[in-house]
Amino acid sequence: MASLDDELGQALHQRQADHLYRQRRQLGSPQGARVILDGKAVLAFSSNDYLGLASHPDVVAAFKQAADRYGVGSGASHLICGHSREHHALEEELAAFTGRDRALTFSTGYMANLGIISALVGKGDLVLEDRLNHASLLDGGLLSGARIQRYLHSDTVSLAQRLELAGNRKLVVTDGVFSMDGDLAPLQDIAAVCRQHGAWLMVDDAHGFGVLGERGGGIAEDAGLDQQQLPILMGTLGKALGTSGAFVCGSATLIEYLIQFSRPYIYTTAMPPAVAAATRASLKLVQGESWRRELLQVLVTRFRAGAHQLGLQLMPSQTPIQPVMIGSDADCMAIGQQLWQHNIHVGTIRPPTVPNNTARLRITFNANHSEADVDTLLSALATAMATHAPH
Repeated sequence: MASLDDELGQALHQRQADHLYRQRRQLGSPQGARVILDGKAVLAFSSNDYLGLASHPDVVAAFKQAADRYGVGSGASHLICGHSREHHALEEELAAFTGRDRALTFSTGYMANLGIISALVGKGDLVLEDRLNHASLLDGGLLSGARIQRYLHSDTVSLAQRLELAGNRKLVVTDGVFSMDGDLAPLQDIAAVCRQHGAWLMVDDAHGFGVLGERGGGIAEDAGLDQQQLPILMGTLGKALGTSGAFVCGSATLIEYLIQFSRPYIYTTAMPPAVAAATRASLKLVQGESWRRELLQVLVTRFRAGAHQLGLQLMPSQTPIQPVMIGSDADCMAIGQQLWQHNIHVGTIRPPTVPNNTARLRITFNANHSEADVDTLLSALATAMATHAPH
């Protein structure tokens, strides 16, 4: 038998040869339009801090004030002694903002999805998932022990056909905004299909919450779906709200059930109270500063117009997620490196995050960017694509 390091090392060498190796860059500054990565000042189009709140003075001040009162750790799970007043107030405010009965916070979005799905369904049940769902949603289905079927991306006909399969409980799970493509799930149609087939609907609104809707209520507000039409609404706090953690909103019965039966919730230390306090400050900014969402739309429109002029292959996205399709893993890495040499950082997304031969630059905008920043990006893209034309 090969040694541990020998066998694992072979897999690492192969990943490098396949242009799929991932490396971490060290962040040396707060999140913003411009950051320090690996000691280098760059214009960053790679963060999910869409509203530019991660380093907002009000959010930082709320964190510091709560840390002075509660310390930096919660010390226990919510069900032991880790559920602070800040956690409880945040849950009440999230429920009110989303128009749901109650809310429940989790330490991470991944944990929330594992905890929700595995608590709601099990052996003998049926989980239907969009083919492009986030890995955490797929893993939640696998953990549950239920039968899993994946329907064609945003295809309600494909979904309806699979809902004809047997299952004691039927749970339909979809992203609201698909994180690698930036497009929206057709939620009104999906909700209608779920009603017709007696299925429960769960939506992961990680990339829509705070960004979509006139009030920033996310995909549910954008689609006009209430608690009856969309009974399980999950969202994250580490993207547009700029902090950390996640939540699920729904009926009082749903939330109480998850408190009693969701193992990742029950057996995990609560997020620090200071993070909950900072998130409460972020939530106020989401509601009070609509200009941030308006600016994002200006930036997206400007980028898409310029990208079309350059002949770049875009995805059908009107969100701050603007992927540029490259195809080849090697070409994607080369173009990303060329942008880095121009002091611009973008995400280079390759399999298994996306399907084979669909490597892309995942460009994201935030409310700290300016129109001049968009023009700088477009100019650098023109140079990089000319030097490393995809093949």
